[in-house]
Amino acid sequence: MLRAHWAALRADRRVALIPYLTAGYPTRDASLEALGMMEAAGADLVEVGIPFSDPLADGPVIQHASQVALNGGMTVAGTLALIREASVGIPVIAFGYLNPLLRYGVERFLDDAAAAGVAGLLITDLPGQEDRALAAAVRASPLALITLVAPTTTEDRAREVLRDAEGFVYLISRLGVTGAQTTLDERVTAAVARIRRATTLPVAVGFGIAGGAQAAAAARIADGVVVGSALLRRLDAGLAAARALLHELRVALDASAAAVAGS
Repeated sequence: MLRAHWAALRADRRVALIPYLTAGYPTRDASLEALGMMEAAGADLVEVGIPFSDPLADGPVIQHASQVALNGGMTVAGTLALIREASVGIPVIAFGYLNPLLRYGVERFLDDAAAAGVAGLLITDLPGQEDRALAAAVRASPLALITLVAPTTTEDRAREVLRDAEGFVYLISRLGVTGAQTTLDERVTAAVARIRRATTLPVAVGFGIAGGAQAAAAARIADGVVVGSALLRRLDAGLAAARALLHELRVALDASAAAVAGS
């Protein structure tokens, strides 16, 4: 599913807009409505975060969102039920940490996620797919196992890490935790070039995209742009504010892609 979807995006010279939502934030109903509006708002894929009590890779915004969602009763099963109910028309990537999946049961999760319509899985604390048995289980399922790569990853390491990667590559735009920033790390361009020499998979840039300027910069070098913390902040003000940010990002991505195509 993801391969064909990315192929269509590439054929259209469209840089993918990939919003991130925390399941159950700010409330279950609000996150359900937000998930349901993603496609109409210009998103091409959507990441749905599974709330976890110890999200070490995430900054204060997503940590807060996870805690609010957990306090509201959101669970792994609840996240999958939310995705199933939303029934969005674009690929959904489940985004989470290893511990909740182990507690739920990996095989059970993969079966239930596929039944809910999940297209891919990104596990933030599974560096380099070092748990080979778990990685093999995901690859044997209908879900694509998305790999995170840091901007400091060498080309040799990228070839090793991405040897069995699927779906697309998620390039972290900076070291540290998630959170909006005002500029794009200058190392990202070189990192994208190294990744492209290591794999033919699409490359999406995330961690820190806050608005049109950062999105446009990322779009000049990448196939997709992920926005998380900035979108969650907008959700605090309501769906209209979140929709406005997505519109800003969509316009910036399309303008950047058109400029690259015309150069």
